[in-house]
Amino acid sequence: MPEQTKWKTGAALFLRLALAIGFLSAVADRFGLWGPPGTPGVAWGAWRPFMDYVATLNWFAPAALLPTLGWSATIAEIVIAVGLMIGWRLRCFAVAAGVLLMIFGITMVAAVGPKPPLDYSVFVGAAAAFLLAASPSEGPPTA
Repeated sequence: MPEQTKWKTGAALFLRLALAIGFLSAVADRFGLWGPPGTPGVAWGAWRPFMDYVATLNWFAPAALLPTLGWSATIAEIVIAVGLMIGWRLRCFAVAAGVLLMIFGITMVAAVGPKPPLDYSVFVGAAAAFLLAASPSEGPPTA
């Protein structure tokens, strides 16, 4: 295997895993797996603070829709993470990751301004996911 191909394959695998672990870390945080609310480095620490953030970001949505939005985002993050990790239909999962991150980023800008999505590299993650989807070599089919 040529050296450049090894680098591309390794970089694609690293990107897949980094995106997947990022999604799963956020899910773990909202279920308190990184620690309770108020723990240093923990964004939510429980479902209720996460849902408060969902309400902040989706200020335009009816209150009755907020649980659906919170659960939809959570399920999407889990499914996309698993798809990225196993590499099945990788291009589709990479596009889904990019779209989801773009939605998060745009919603964050509208609700809380541009600094948080820039600080959390939301748009960088979206761009990386789209680059993975556009890559002619998506890397090995499994991690």
